[in-house]
Amino acid sequence: MKLYLFVALVAFALSFAFCYALIPVLRKYKAGQNILVYVKEHSSKKGTPTMGGIAFVAAAVLAIAVFLRTRERVALVTLAIGLSYMIVGLLDDFLKRKHKQNLGLRAWQKFAFQACIALLAGIFCFRAGLTKWYIPLTKRTVNVGWGVIPLSAFVFLATVNAVNLTDGLDGLAAGTSVPFFVVMATLILVEVGNSSMVVVCFALSGALIGYLPFNISPASVFMGDTGSLSLGGFAACVGLFTGNAFYIAIVGVMFVLSVVSVLLQVVYFKCTGGKRIFLMSPIHHHFQEKGYSESRIAYAYFLVTLVVGTVCIAVIL
Repeated sequence: MKLYLFVALVAFALSFAFCYALIPVLRKYKAGQNILVYVKEHSSKKGTPTMGGIAFVAAAVLAIAVFLRTRERVALVTLAIGLSYMIVGLLDDFLKRKHKQNLGLRAWQKFAFQACIALLAGIFCFRAGLTKWYIPLTKRTVNVGWGVIPLSAFVFLATVNAVNLTDGLDGLAAGTSVPFFVVMATLILVEVGNSSMVVVCFALSGALIGYLPFNISPASVFMGDTGSLSLGGFAACVGLFTGNAFYIAIVGVMFVLSVVSVLLQVVYFKCTGGKRIFLMSPIHHHFQEKGYSESRIAYAYFLVTLVVGTVCIAVIL
């Protein structure tokens, strides 16, 4: 456990230092966020530097690379996938800055890139024999066999986009991801003991904590798609490569809520000729429209994730 805590501490220090150094550079090159005009509460955020995900992803990757005792293939593939999604997000953020509007990669382009990575991850799961998934709240497993390829691809696409949708308020995606990765690390320790994926989880948690002082309301920097897509990729890897795919939706319940709220809003809007369930979706914008501060919403997301994850751990102990 001392090793894991030390990994988190090093990742935290690196992330804090990288953020401190990166923000002036992003400001210098005017890498500011373009704000959606219909989110009136965010008008004051225009020009806030984005692409901050570079800092905490780099910090986590460095910490993982240094402290991995053995170069396990699963951990190395996890790093490759996380960085691949970061590159997709970075390209999207770069094009938004270049076009000076909130439009980067086209939807089909982003989906194509994401799907290719997701499919390769699914094939890796099958070839590496990572086909046994834990049944939630038990230590029993189910073997999904060759179905792991399409199922894994779906999990990757769903997780990456769920985290991306949750990244809509200061500190929200990062603050929700910290307890997510801590809980997933604890689950892995309970199920299998020491694992390279525990190092990955603690490194990501530490790096995110180092990033949060710059991202809590009012944010000095946003992670952008650079950070949110990468976080989603890492989250999917942690779940799938350890047999905890089902837990992604349970521990990551607030990520799921973001996706479900958008789907419900769209379907209801089309079926009722323009009526809405929420004042705005994803649902964190609905809460904001109801008068809740960004800090309160982020804290609620953090707390719900932590409580749900703690209950999961308590049940299987």
